Amino acid sequence: MSGYLGTTIEYYDFLLYATASALVFDKVFFSDLSPALATIASLGTLAAGYIARPLGGVIFGHFGDRVSRKRMLVLSMTIMGVASTLIGLLPTYASIGAWAPVLLVFMRVIQGIAVGGEWGGAVLMAAEHATSRRGLWASFGNAGAPSGMVLSTAILTLCSGAMSNAEFISWGWRIPFLFSAVLLVIGLVVRLRLDEPPAFTGAVKSAPSRLPLLDVLRHHPKNLALSIGMGVGYFVSQATLTTFVIAYAVNHGFERQTVLNALTTSSVVAVIATLIAGGLSDRFGRRALVAAGAGSLAIWSFVLFPLIDSGSTALLVLAVVVGQGILLSCWFGPLAALYAELFPTRYRYTGASLGFQVSAIGGGLAPGVFASVVSFSGGPLMVSIIMAVLCLISIGCVLALRETSRLSLDDLHTPATDAASASDPLPAPPGLAGDAQAEAILRREVQQ
Repeated sequence: MSGYLGTTIEYYDFLLYATASALVFDKVFFSDLSPALATIASLGTLAAGYIARPLGGVIFGHFGDRVSRKRMLVLSMTIMGVASTLIGLLPTYASIGAWAPVLLVFMRVIQGIAVGGEWGGAVLMAAEHATSRRGLWASFGNAGAPSGMVLSTAILTLCSGAMSNAEFISWGWRIPFLFSAVLLVIGLVVRLRLDEPPAFTGAVKSAPSRLPLLDVLRHHPKNLALSIGMGVGYFVSQATLTTFVIAYAVNHGFERQTVLNALTTSSVVAVIATLIAGGLSDRFGRRALVAAGAGSLAIWSFVLFPLIDSGSTALLVLAVVVGQGILLSCWFGPLAALYAELFPTRYRYTGASLGFQVSAIGGGLAPGVFASVVSFSGGPLMVSIIMAVLCLISIGCVLALRETSRLSLDDLHTPATDAASASDPLPAPPGLAGDAQAEAILRREVQQ
């Protein structure tokens, strides 16, 4: 629960920016552009945060693997809370001109670095503490993302509903960002109560990795590449359903409040569905749940925009609830445990964070790219095609991985495996080199 609450607060800050960029930032920070170009520019600033996420994963992963999981989580939350609060204090384009969007992008980069270090540490805390049902317990970290979306959209809804549109654009949008300061205090109290996972403390004492990033690239390049391919379809779909759809629906006649209500409803469903999917992955396997969610979403991508184009509020709610609340969550729930299971404890923070956060770049680029595609093509069909193709790529990547749900983390990466993949591996005796049977005997002896 500590991990869940901390992740909820962290993602509140990160996803609040995404919602605000679709509703407000085009008018506040890009007011000198035409409406279409302002929307593209506003959504384009999202990319800065997503591009910075791998950097955060590497930095926090390095020290999280070598020093402390807990300290990195506390630090990432502090950085995120301060950056979000400062966004709420930024002057607008009308006040300082071009410096306004420059400062906005800078704050977004800081957010990206912070959340890049957040996710890996949060899910590893749960996964490495779990003695059973690892998929369920690790999914609590992932459930924090839609929970943060619920919280951010709910506060935006309250603010926008309590004032006129002019007041909201003028100053009301700042309130949710300034509220981050309050959440930061709550989050730090929660995070400081966490304990280091026993598996991590044992790994640091016995054989710490000197350069976790180098170990990941040298010994697990396949798992890293497959984890990136497995996640890119998810992030593009997630950004489409939670950010691009907002701007698309508002531009096609829906009231801003109506769209926010639909997104809030779908996010509430997503919290529950993410936990259910994580739990089911312990029984049916990680690969089956991820493939089912990705395959269903590939089909739904061709249903999504016709439902929105209908102009019906009920069909809009159906489009996002089924897409984000159910299908995307079926994909997302098992990912927390699955990423943790792909790498040894000694450099698990770095490996899991790097794979997940590199794939997140696709989510940052998608809303701006899709806005451009719709603007120039006149319709969303190409958006659906791109989503479907990326979903199929992700299915191929997850099926190329071995099923890991029924093995303990110790069995997945045994001492023999860790010794063989260490920065300074144990040399084989000269008489055994190249002899497969003798090498197998040696590995068993090392393990024992």
